[in-house]
Amino acid sequence: MTLSGEEVQRIARQVAEGLPETSSGYPFTPHLQVWKVAGKVFLIVTEDDPDQQIVTVKIGLDHGDALQRDHASISRGHYLNKEHWVSIAAGPGITRTIVEDLVHGSYELVTAALSGKDRPE
Repeated sequence: MTLSGEEVQRIARQVAEGLPETSSGYPFTPHLQVWKVAGKVFLIVTEDDPDQQIVTVKIGLDHGDALQRDHASISRGHYLNKEHWVSIAAGPGITRTIVEDLVHGSYELVTAALSGKDRPE
């Protein structure tokens, strides 16, 4: 079943809320909810734009290329380094599992790069 843009965003928020030591806020603009761990961004949810109901996550280079090739609604990341981030919108094949996996993967990439003292327990 294909998710709507609102569902993609709701699922991403739910996953982020359940991860250890995360915080969210609006440090850039009132339309971008940003999720961080140890001060490092791992998820951006674009709000207040029905034409742009997306979430943006950090991704490994090879994985990002494969996702974009396999899903027309996954594109190079908005707002951030286009090589290390992808944006996910509603579209064929975008499922709850894909959204959950991408948010978890983004969180794991960010926490793996943290120094030991900054890593969540």
